Amino acid sequence: MDELISSPLIDWLIELALQEDIGLGDVTTRALIPPDLLGEAQIRAKETLIVAGLPVAERVFQHLEPALIFAVQAEEGRKVKPGTVLALVTGPVAPILTGERAALNFLMHLSGIATYTRQMVRRLKGFPVALTDTRKTTPGLRLLEKYAVRLGGGRNHRLGLYDAVLIKNNHLAAVGSLTEAVRLARENSPKGISIEVEVSNLAGLEEALAAGADLIMLDNMDEAAMAEAVKIAAGRAQLEASGGMTKERLPKVAATGVNFISMGALTHSAPAVDIHLRLVKTWR
Repeated sequence: MDELISSPLIDWLIELALQEDIGLGDVTTRALIPPDLLGEAQIRAKETLIVAGLPVAERVFQHLEPALIFAVQAEEGRKVKPGTVLALVTGPVAPILTGERAALNFLMHLSGIATYTRQMVRRLKGFPVALTDTRKTTPGLRLLEKYAVRLGGGRNHRLGLYDAVLIKNNHLAAVGSLTEAVRLARENSPKGISIEVEVSNLAGLEEALAAGADLIMLDNMDEAAMAEAVKIAAGRAQLEASGGMTKERLPKVAATGVNFISMGALTHSAPAVDIHLRLVKTWR
C-alpha cells in the first residue's frame, strides 16, 4: 500500500466516518441481522472507472470486525468495466452491512478523482507536460485525494504549507517586493527546499527570473502570454500554468511549452463514480 495512505491519520478518518454514520448504533442491522449470520458480499463497479481506495475500504471493515476477510479482486490504478468485482468481503454479515456506506463513500470518491484525473491526463497525450493537483482539497482528506490523483496519472503539487515555498500575491502584498520575498525565502527556508513564485504578467516573470525562483506560476495568463513566458524563461526556471483550467483548454495550454499545469478541479470537482456492495450468499 502507498506510504501516503498508510498514515495513522487515515485510521482516524475512518473512525470519524464510522462514528458519523453509526452514532449510538446501527439500529437496522441490530434489529434484523443475527450476530452468528455469516455471508459474502461483492463490491462491484457499476460504470467504467479507475480503481482507487480499496486499501481504505478494507481498513473500514477491519475497524468494525477484524475477522472479516477482504479479498481484493482488482488492482489499484487500473481501469475496469461495469460489473467488475473489485473485492469480496466475507465473514459476519452484521459488520459488513454496518460498514458498507463508509467503505463505499471512500471508494466512490477516490475512484472518482482517479477516473477524472485519468481523463484529463489523456487530454495531454503527446505533450511533455505534467498535470498536477493543488491544495483545493476536502478538509481532512488531502492525503487520500492526492493519492487518488497519482493513481489517475497526475502528479502531486506540494502536500501542504510545509514541503515547498509558494510565494503568492498576498505574500507579495505583505512583503512589498517579489525580489525581497524570494531573498527572504532563500535565507529563511530549510536548505534545498523549492521556491516558487506566483506572477500574473510578463514583468513579474522577468523579476522572478532575476530573483532566482526555481519555479514560476503563471497565474491566469492566456495562452499567448504563456508561450511568450516560455521563450523569455528559456529554461532558467520551470513554469507552471494555473487558473481557469478546463478539459477543453488543457491541450492549448500544454502546447505553449510550460512544464506543469495545475488543476484544482482534480480534487474539488471530480464526480464520484458508482460502486455498490451486494450480499450474494449467507450461511450459519
